[in-house]
Amino acid sequence: AALDLAGIVNKVTLVEFLPELKADQVLIDQITKRENITIIKNAATKEIHAKEGKVVSMSLEDRESNTTNEVKIDGIFIQIGLLPNSGFLGELLEKNKYGEIVINDRCETSIPGIFACGDVTTVPYKQIVISMGEGAKAAISAFDYLIKL
Repeated sequence: AALDLAGIVNKVTLVEFLPELKADQVLIDQITKRENITIIKNAATKEIHAKEGKVVSMSLEDRESNTTNEVKIDGIFIQIGLLPNSGFLGELLEKNKYGEIVINDRCETSIPGIFACGDVTTVPYKQIVISMGEGAKAAISAFDYLIKL
């Protein structure tokens, strides 16, 4: 996401909670080559500040020193991570080795009448617009299932 943003904005500040970036090395290499990307590692976001309805800065806590710094920003894009939040299901539905819920092209899961959509599933390309489309598809599939009961 930082690489994508760097192509359309003047400056990107990448904040990583962990001491090191967790990404494919090829992506890390590309990020470090970009002059308009600043990387802040081992930092916890504490607060996002706005003035007159516009984001102006964020407070970051250095996780090693426990000091807090304010970083000026003009906007914010939050990307939490890539692990699907499917643990609450336990073993109820079939999941792949990454914890993604296995679905077919109609968003049907391993149990009839249970549908899933979005980033938590095996659908490729974890993007908002794709998740929205998958949500619509799952809703229509669920409707079709219910009217056939």
